[in-house]
Order: sequence, then C-alpha cells, then structure tokens
Amino acid sequence: MRKPIVAHRKDGAVPVLNSLPKTPTGVSGLDEITVGGLPKGRTTLVCGGAGCGKTLLGMEFLVRGATQFGEAGVCISFEETPEELASNVASIGFDVRALVAEKKLVIDYVLLDRGQVEETGEYDLEGLFVRLAHAVDTIGAKRVVLDSLESLFAGLPNEAILRSEMRRLFRWLKDRGLTTIVTAEKGVGTLTRHGLEEYISDCVIVLDHRVQEEIFTRRLRVMKYRGSTHGTNDYPFLIDRDGISIMPVTSAALQHTASTERISAGVPALDEMLGGKGYYRGGTVLVSGSAGTGKTSLAAHFLDAACARGEPCVFFAFQESESQVARNMRSIGIDLEPWIAKGLLRFHAERPTAVGLEMHLVRMHRVLAQFRPRLVVLDPVTALAQGGSLSETQTMLLRLVDMLKAQRITAMMTTLTQGDDAQGQSAAHISSLVDCWLHLQNIETNGERNRVLNVLKARGLAHSNQVREFLLTARGVQLQQAYLGEAGVLTGSARRAQEARDASVDLLMQQELDRRQLAFERQHKALEAQIDALRLELATEEQEWRQFSRQSAAQLRQKGEDRELMVRSRSADASAAGGKAKRDKGAKV
Repeated sequence: MRKPIVAHRKDGAVPVLNSLPKTPTGVSGLDEITVGGLPKGRTTLVCGGAGCGKTLLGMEFLVRGATQFGEAGVCISFEETPEELASNVASIGFDVRALVAEKKLVIDYVLLDRGQVEETGEYDLEGLFVRLAHAVDTIGAKRVVLDSLESLFAGLPNEAILRSEMRRLFRWLKDRGLTTIVTAEKGVGTLTRHGLEEYISDCVIVLDHRVQEEIFTRRLRVMKYRGSTHGTNDYPFLIDRDGISIMPVTSAALQHTASTERISAGVPALDEMLGGKGYYRGGTVLVSGSAGTGKTSLAAHFLDAACARGEPCVFFAFQESESQVARNMRSIGIDLEPWIAKGLLRFHAERPTAVGLEMHLVRMHRVLAQFRPRLVVLDPVTALAQGGSLSETQTMLLRLVDMLKAQRITAMMTTLTQGDDAQGQSAAHISSLVDCWLHLQNIETNGERNRVLNVLKARGLAHSNQVREFLLTARGVQLQQAYLGEAGVLTGSARRAQEARDASVDLLMQQELDRRQLAFERQHKALEAQIDALRLELATEEQEWRQFSRQSAAQLRQKGEDRELMVRSRSADASAAGGKAKRDKGAKV
C-alpha cells in the first residue's frame, strides 16, 4: 500500500495528505465533479440502462485523451464493430478513423456468440489478455475501454467463477497501469446485472435518463471513488454535437468578488434613478411586470448599451425567436442586427419545455463557456417554471445566479407577474436572489393604460423612490419626471390634461403679473414725474431763498454800516459842544 506523504505547513496547521494520482477525462464537467479526473492506473465502472451514454462516455474518454492529453487509447468492444463505433461517434464530431490511422487509437471488436459459449472446465481470459496487450503495446496506450462486461461474461452462471475472473481482469489492467473504463448494464435492484463489478471497481459512475412530465433528462452520479473526494449529487448532462457536457449544479460557495464598477442601463434617466451611474458590474437585475409593460424593451436597451461598449452579450429567449425580438425592438429605435452581425450579440432561443430545467442550465453553461459574454439577458425566467415545479425553478435560478456571479457576468432576468401586483408570486420567489429589482406596472385611469416604473430594490445604491412614467417611443424608452396631482402621480392623458390646466393657470398668473408690472411701471413713472416737479420746485425755492438770503445779508450789512456812521456822526457833534462850554466857563471866571 502506498504510504501517504504528509506536508507540514510552517505555521503548524493541520497537515495535508497528497492527492490520489488522476487522469483527466477531458469530458466537460466530469473532471470538476471527480476533482481532477478518473483514478490513474485503476478501473472505473460506468453503468446504466440502455441508451444512457455509457459507450459514448468511454469513447470520449479515449478521444479526448488522444487529442488533448497525448495519451493513446484502446477500445475493446464486444457489441459493436469498429466501423459502427466510428459512425456513431462521428455525429458528435469525433473523427475516430483519423485517430486510428494516426495510431493514436485502436478499436478491436471481439465477437462473443452466447449460443456458442458454454461453461466447460476452467474459464480462461488469456486470449483476451493477449489481444489487449498486443493492442496496448502497438500504440503505447495509457487508456483502455471495455464495452461491455455483460457480453464478456454472459456465459458464466457460476458466481464464484464470475467474481474470480472479474478480479483477475481488473488486477491485470491495474498491474499494467492502464486507466480503464468498463461499461456495464443496469440490473434489477442493483447497479449492474451481476451486482459484483461495483465492489471491485475503484470508481463507480452511474448514468441514467429520466422522463418527468414528458421531459427527458440525463443524469450522472459518482457512487464511489476510492481514495478521493468527489461530488455526490445527481448531475444533469447533455449529449450534443460537442460530446458530453456535465454541469456541477450544486450551489457555489458565496466567495465571489463584488465589483465596484458601474455600467449603464442604456436609459440615462434610469441611471439617474440608480444613483447616477447605473448597475454594478457582475450584479443580477430583475425586471418584473405584467404582459406588455416593456420588460424586453428595457432589456434591449441594456444589451444595446453593452454592445456599444464592445462587450459580448448573450440573449436567452424562451418565448420569442431571434428574428422576432430584433423586429420588435426596431419599432422603438433599437437595431440589434448590427451587433449580431459583428458577433457581439448571440441569441439562444429555445422553448422552456424542450428539455428539463437542469438541461437548460447545462446548455446555458456551455454557451457561456464558449462565448464568454460580459452581459446576459434571460427573457423571461418565469417560462422555465413550465419545465418543473416552483421550488425546482427557484433552485435552478439560484445555481444560475451563482454561476454568473462567479464569472462576473452581469445578468438581467425578466419575470412575468400576474396583474400589476409588485409582490407577484413569480417575482417575489426569486427577488431575494437578485441585487436590483425594477418593477414595471400598468396603471388604468380615465379609460387608458399607462406604464410606470419604480425601483423596489438596489443593493448598495442610493436609488430613487419615485414612481416614474415609462414611455415606449420611436427613440426608445423614456422616463418622465414624476408629475403629481391632487390624486397622486398622474400619467397619460390625465397628466397632459393637468399639464394643460396648469399651463392655463400659469398663463393667467403671468398675464396678471404682466398687468401689475405695467401698472407699477406707470405709477413709478408718475411718481418719478412728481418727484422731478417737486425737485424743480425745491430748486426754485432754494434759489429764491438763497437770493433772499443774500439780499437780507446785504441789507443787514448796510444797516450796520449806516448805524456805525450815525454813531460816529453823533460822537463828533457831542465833542464839539463840550469844547464850547469849557470856553464859556473860563471866560466867566
């Protein structure tokens, strides 16, 4: 037994054991489920009912090994000839004949006629070993497929011998280090008809196909994997022109990185309602509303803006064809045809009842892996409920949202609600999965129906709480500013009538304002004239007062001078009279 190699971390954490050597299959999704591939140098049992894809899985394992990993392979078939196998797998794009010619693949057909096989003495597989060893040595094969064990051991009713020979076959393959797939048919109440192969195989993969409500679905499950962890759920898988595709549908861990980049919704007014810059990159947007509210039109604006930025987009349509969607969008001024021609926009239109929910998920996963879009539209996701129950639809959408977020793909999903209830059941059941929820609604007033839009939810965004009228015009979607009346938000003809009434009131108010302005100006001019007259009168009065003041001052000066002159004159007379009296007195003495 191989001893495990223990790697101790420097920080003293729990030691990590080395992993089991594995051989990648190249089958889309299978290596993820098996955490690297099938056990290298060991045997894997692939079992299931007729038509579930056992032989095809084995052949793809060989073809992928030869074309992608440089490992030659050998197929020993007990049921189909090399020509039959080559023709069968050619339908999914595998050129087996070319690989055989290049000595990368050997297909050997061993005819076992049950009518000619009987148990006589010891059962011996030496002939098969010689044949297989020669094929392996001829091309240096590393991979082997045996299809199928029932045909090889069909003539052995003795269970003891059967078990012994199976162990001997598996040991022979393991001793030579060949990574092998053996196929086996499903038994009644057991994985295989013999009920032994699953116990001696190192890995057991079960394939089946189910029909539920007339919908066909293929599924794969890893029942057993010695020495390795693996996915344990039932995984739907698809067989088409590219081979087998398996999607691990278990919900991913919530470890995706949240982007802070913002992208436009394609409608400037809607960007303003979402904080001025639109949605977050890698987020999921839900657009809900009843029929005819404009959900697809809003999605088309989103696609058109993304394609204009040079970003590849995918439109998953479940009710309309590519041509129908393109025609309808031209009526509102959005031409998607140039983006389709440039390869920036790809349509994937399919009825929801064509396959089961999980198969839809697998096909979406394949389209995303091939095209690698930056933006995805699903219109409408409620149609998928036709392929399963409400809980199954919700689970499928949860897995889809996880897958899109992990790849940082911005998604817009439209959903059809019954009536105009914003909390419609079809939307409310998936609203918790999305980052932004826009609700479109028809409002019936005054004998007409008008559209309105509001943002019910926008994680991480300071969004508007207004209800805005939503118009579909020849120039695309237009959001009107909220218009309030006495009864609330007005739309349509009621809004236009109220606008007319408001305009009439505004006109009357303006006319009254103009009349009063004119009267004021007239009064102002009259008062200015009065003021000018008073100023003139005041100036005249001032001039007269100044003249009077000058005259009065002159008169006062003249009187003063006259008085002074008179005083002097009187003083002179008095002096003269006094001298004469003195002379007379002296004379008498």
